[in-house]
Amino acid sequence: MIRCREDSEGVSFEVRVTPGARRPGLKGEQDGALKVAVSAAAEKGKANRAVAELLAELLGVGRSQVTVLQGEHRRQKVVRVTGIRAEAVRALGAERSTAG
Repeated sequence: MIRCREDSEGVSFEVRVTPGARRPGLKGEQDGALKVAVSAAAEKGKANRAVAELLAELLGVGRSQVTVLQGEHRRQKVVRVTGIRAEAVRALGAERSTAG
């Protein structure tokens, strides 16, 4: 299950990122973190922007609601999304896990 920290404004959670992927998208859950792949390279913030855009799309929120809080230069990140609840993030991990 995805570990989330929820407050009145939104949710923070860990994301494990694979940059430069041939097949970008949601890859499931790994060790309590949401696992995603993006085609953007890990240079000059390109992968971070791609992660934020992907998460915004998957969670149905605006790009401005998604912020990388920690791990800007690492594959393991902590991301904050405002305007949602923890259940929305956990559902993404469960959705991918049951799909294969």
